[in-house]
Amino acid sequence: MDSPARRWLAILALALGGFGIGVTEFVTMGLLPNIAADLLPAQYAADPAAANAQAGWLVSAYALGVVVGAPTIAAAAARWPRKRLLVLLVGVFVVGNLLSAILPSFELVLAARFFSALPHGAYFGIASLVAASLMGPGKRARGVAFVLGGLAIANVVGVPIGTHLGQSFGWRSTYLLVTVIFVITLIAIAITVPLRPGDPGATLRNELSAFTRVQVWLTLLLGSIGFAGIFAVYTFVAPVVTDVTGLDEGFVPWVLVAFGVGMTVGTFVSGWLTDRSVKLSLTLGLLGVGLSVLAFALTAQTVAGLLISIFFIGIFAGACSPAVQTRLMDVSQNAQSIAAALNHSALNIGNSLGAALGGVVIAAGFGYLSPAAVGVALAALGLAVLTVSFTLDRRARLRA
Repeated sequence: MDSPARRWLAILALALGGFGIGVTEFVTMGLLPNIAADLLPAQYAADPAAANAQAGWLVSAYALGVVVGAPTIAAAAARWPRKRLLVLLVGVFVVGNLLSAILPSFELVLAARFFSALPHGAYFGIASLVAASLMGPGKRARGVAFVLGGLAIANVVGVPIGTHLGQSFGWRSTYLLVTVIFVITLIAIAITVPLRPGDPGATLRNELSAFTRVQVWLTLLLGSIGFAGIFAVYTFVAPVVTDVTGLDEGFVPWVLVAFGVGMTVGTFVSGWLTDRSVKLSLTLGLLGVGLSVLAFALTAQTVAGLLISIFFIGIFAGACSPAVQTRLMDVSQNAQSIAAALNHSALNIGNSLGAALGGVVIAAGFGYLSPAAVGVALAALGLAVLTVSFTLDRRARLRA
């Protein structure tokens, strides 16, 4: 039997993987103007806003890689031993981030970001299942929250440091740092994570059966919509700092710290709350997204307003993920591997959609705060989808 010390070391190793993923996913937002200036120099010189909007496709490409990779890998590898699968997935992160650091053109870096993202959802899905089993009964959502907590802490420490590093030594140095983090993660998982067999009864057909359930689709939809509202705003936070609030780019890492602290608080509070009421956690999360994004639009012209509103956006970004993850595990029945991974497909559809919609309204000339209006509308739509899901639940119970 695994000792308590080894179990916690294993959970920390899994969280370190979440930390690395958090850095590689979110640091692009803070370095967007630097990447645009380097990879799109002519366009940046003529129209910085348009170049930043185009560089936002790097965020969308990563998100689309998650969407493609999560269900494909999780369904195909559900019967694999989980430790072996985790090591393989982290190895793909190592290669993908190294390519992001060294490839010379915007188009090739775009492709590298897509490739880097393929293991994202499957890693979080399998790592969450392993952590939940290590935590034991009644602490499932807290196990999920520990793994996702690595991602949240990345926004407090890793993303600001990576942003500062990229601003000082070139954005490519940041992706080299991320590569090193994943090499360490691979070694840590290989040493500490106990052997866990895959599900011997899992088949591709059983895993794909999750897509036949209406509640799975509704949960995916509300997760996508909620995160789209967040990322319509957060993708373009760096130009908001410099062009709206009127601060130097050196202040961007501090804004990212505020977001990361909020995300860390939201993730762990949501883990505790979701173990008590999934529905309450989801409702408060989506409502909070709409209100915090609205506050950002109204107050980001001031330093205090910018920091406070981005902190609360971070809280509700962190709160949504464990709740959506647990809801998917509840409604997927015997398709646990794909359900755990699909959470990250949903959230990254939201990332991609939010970045794209935010870029559209900015490129149309409405300014860097205009994506907040998109965010409020999307949060309201997410609450409507959640209401439909709860109503169907209630009717099913009455019929039973």
